Amino acid sequence: MNTDSSCSITKYKFLNIVLLFFIAGCFLTGCEKSNKDNAPIKQVLKKYEQATSLEGVVSNNHGPIKAGTIKVTDSYEELVASTALQNNGHYSVKIPADTFLPIVLTFYPETAEGEKLITAVVHPGITKYDINPLTTSIAKKALAMGGYTHANMVRAAEGTANVPDANKTTAGFRGDPTKQYGGWH
Repeated sequence: MNTDSSCSITKYKFLNIVLLFFIAGCFLTGCEKSNKDNAPIKQVLKKYEQATSLEGVVSNNHGPIKAGTIKVTDSYEELVASTALQNNGHYSVKIPADTFLPIVLTFYPETAEGEKLITAVVHPGITKYDINPLTTSIAKKALAMGGYTHANMVRAAEGTANVPDANKTTAGFRGDPTKQYGGWH
């Protein structure tokens, strides 16, 4: 075999390899472009159509907290409303009409030793929101998952709260896991 023919065989193999990588690259690029999972999920904006009162109990692992302030902020961390905690651990705060969700209710203790607690509101039809270490954990997990959305709140609640076996089905759960399992209701 002469050097010209061995050189042309090497060039031929090289061109085949380059062509193979080119075709593979086209297919892989095409897969990325047609992957529907990469499309952003459109979030329907929810808001309070009319002024609404939210209420609940603020507690820690020792029971209801007696003193502190509840501040309500929107997704831009702007103050929407605030109220003082009543002596029995209950609060009630009026949310103005046309307030877009999600909003965050944050409990600020009177003393520096107290713990700041939060809960996130994503549904305008629910008006009772307890604030405690569990709701704080759920809200923080949902935020880490990408924000305060219904899907993130449910995933965070399912991963945080214990689900009784009697309430599990083959579909995963019955009803609203956040209410049934002590979540962010």
